[in-house]
Amino acid sequence: MPFYRMLCISVHYPEYKHIKGLVRQAALTIIENGGVVRKIDSWGTKVLPQKMHRHGQNHTVGDYWMMYFDTSPRVLREFNSIMRKDPSVIRWTTLKVGDKVEEIVSRPEKTLSDSYAQM
Repeated sequence: MPFYRMLCISVHYPEYKHIKGLVRQAALTIIENGGVVRKIDSWGTKVLPQKMHRHGQNHTVGDYWMMYFDTSPRVLREFNSIMRKDPSVIRWTTLKVGDKVEEIVSRPEKTLSDSYAQM
């Protein structure tokens, strides 16, 4: 399964139950279809770089959050369809990080060269 990273900007509400519901729905969509959610990060509420129009509303502030997950391309299409229809999503983008573990995790580099370590 490919590994993906999604950044989402959602509508800002005074209560966080709306964003909690959106994040939960997104994660459950991946998990219920055989995927794995690896990490969810909240970047907080920020002023948008420009006024954004979505679902008939203009937005100047949004809640930024990121989700790292593994899933199949078929489930990703379904996931994108859900995000497109959700009125609390302003923008989102999904990036494919890699197909194999070797592409995602790099080997740590040695900090000391062999000649320096012998001194």
